Amino acid sequence: MIKDLLLVGLGSGLGGMCRYLVSQLLVTTQNGFPWGTFTVNIVGSLLIGLLWGLSSRFPSLSPVLTLLFMVGFCGGFTTFSTFSREGLSLLQTQNYTLFLLYTLGSVVLGILAVMVGYFGGK
Repeated sequence: MIKDLLLVGLGSGLGGMCRYLVSQLLVTTQNGFPWGTFTVNIVGSLLIGLLWGLSSRFPSLSPVLTLLFMVGFCGGFTTFSTFSREGLSLLQTQNYTLFLLYTLGSVVLGILAVMVGYFGGK
């Protein structure tokens, strides 16, 4: 159990650092659209789908890799809580069009990215 926790923690730390780097590279535009969080959620969805697909294609893949990358890295990399906060911020500033684009785009593209990753890995 301790080994599993350490693997998840290591992956989460690496994922969080990568999320921070992406957020620094992709700043929020002047109109308020949070590109960094949006990109992280889509890329994270694609990555977790790919890992999921590969693990179903190759069942012999180590559970260690699943814990490290799928649970740890992807969990630390994606930013649903930040996504939710930024969505509320768009609502509070009455930026309803951007809120709809951001929310629907993130959810729809995120699900499509998981699907592409899953079938790409399978």
